[in-house]
Amino acid sequence: MSTTYEIERKFLVTKLPEELGATSSKHLRQGYITTGETEVRLRHNGAQATLTCKKGNGLKRQEQEIKITDEQFESLWPLTEKSRIEKTRYNIPFQDLTIELDVYHGVHEPLLVAEVEFEDEPQSQAFAPPDYFGPEVTNDFRYKNQSLATKGLPPTS
Repeated sequence: MSTTYEIERKFLVTKLPEELGATSSKHLRQGYITTGETEVRLRHNGAQATLTCKKGNGLKRQEQEIKITDEQFESLWPLTEKSRIEKTRYNIPFQDLTIELDVYHGVHEPLLVAEVEFEDEPQSQAFAPPDYFGPEVTNDFRYKNQSLATKGLPPTS
């Protein structure tokens, strides 16, 4: 198995874009079995369950994802009881990329976060975000999903 990396930038969203209603979305249940420098995450998007291991922080992280059955997901889900998030993810085409806009539910409302994945670091550095993006939080650990799941929303300043 080869090593896979994700190159991703993350931004807070200041307002929902007009094109949101015309895009596809999925409801995600996500929980963490372990957190820290290496995280083990369960995710179910209504159609597919996955077990994902990620290592590292910031722009470029090592990632391995394995499809699991619904039964396997449900048997592991109780292990995430105190470290979960729920959100609706919208996939918005933008130039030659896809913006994944997450609208968080429950205790994480009203958080809105956009993530954009890139082929390489030069492409990520050349990215000019749309006007509805707010501050970049790629390197702000407080906005990693595992931190949101275990510590809740960061305080507003």
